[in-house]
Amino acid sequence: MSLKAVAKTVRNRKHLFCLWSFRAVVECMSHKEGHLKDEGSSVQVIAAGAIAGLVSRFVVAPLDVVKIRLQLQPHSLSDPIAALRNAPAYRGAFATLKHILKHEGLTGLWKGNVPAELMYVCYGAVQFTTYRSATLFLRTAFPSRLPDAAESFIAGAASGAAATTVTYPLDLLRTRFAAQGRHRVYQSLRSAVWDIKRDEGWRGFFRGIGPGLGQIIPFMGIFFVTYESLRTSLEGLHMPWGSGDATAGMCASILSKTAVFPLDLVRKRIQVQGPARQQYIYQNIPEYSTARGALLTILRTEGLRGLYKGLTISLLKSAPASAVTLWTYEQSLNLMLDWDSGSKETTPDEL
Repeated sequence: MSLKAVAKTVRNRKHLFCLWSFRAVVECMSHKEGHLKDEGSSVQVIAAGAIAGLVSRFVVAPLDVVKIRLQLQPHSLSDPIAALRNAPAYRGAFATLKHILKHEGLTGLWKGNVPAELMYVCYGAVQFTTYRSATLFLRTAFPSRLPDAAESFIAGAASGAAATTVTYPLDLLRTRFAAQGRHRVYQSLRSAVWDIKRDEGWRGFFRGIGPGLGQIIPFMGIFFVTYESLRTSLEGLHMPWGSGDATAGMCASILSKTAVFPLDLVRKRIQVQGPARQQYIYQNIPEYSTARGALLTILRTEGLRGLYKGLTISLLKSAPASAVTLWTYEQSLNLMLDWDSGSKETTPDEL
């Protein structure tokens, strides 16, 4: 099969998708015959993915800060040590939101937004580009064509791993800024980078990357099995505006996110390790040396529920984040395609 034929095949099916954080949400959206939503050039795909990440992050930033605060809470509501150390014991997502607004103001809900915006922009660009490139590679490497689910799984896992690795230092910075209370551990993004490099070395920027990468493959597997099953069932309902695909994607995202959530929580706990561990809003965060040790310690001291702190707000965040990311990506790419098409159709006589 020629490269031109491969490119045409790729353009004639849906490969619009997004993944987040963890990290990430993957969605595949369908389109009407002849409407080539992912037809754009590499530059257009990168730009659309970056714009989608930028807009999505700003919209869901408050929910993300609330989620991180809940995930980092190492004590139970009745923990006397927490009260002695003035560490807040949040009683759910809404109470956390109220506490942040009361004690840190509205800007507290956007703590860590600068590194997070950079992360989402870079993540979206790397993710969309890698997914597209991986799909093209698979179709040239396997002329007999892999099943759709297998192809999407491999391309999704590759793009998720690449985007997570490239943007991980920004993810760590986002978490550390969100973990700050009224006392500022880092005065600015620049000082944070300098302090981490000085005190922890370059490896400090990749604390917790093991569970971060480890959650990608099971997430992808669960997501695509669920997505393909639901999508097939919903196709017969002829839901408007591609909402059947969106519904299947969101349901698959919720199920897969719940399955790998403990790894996401462990990643957050490890990200705040280091010399400043006891200076964040929780001054009693335990010291973890490995992801396995963190997992066992949480199970022993906080129980199974401790591994799912912040799950509710995380799931609530998934739906709007997925919708905003997909809609923004699709609209941005379509605008660029229309602009490019209009420019090509303009003749010198019309200028």
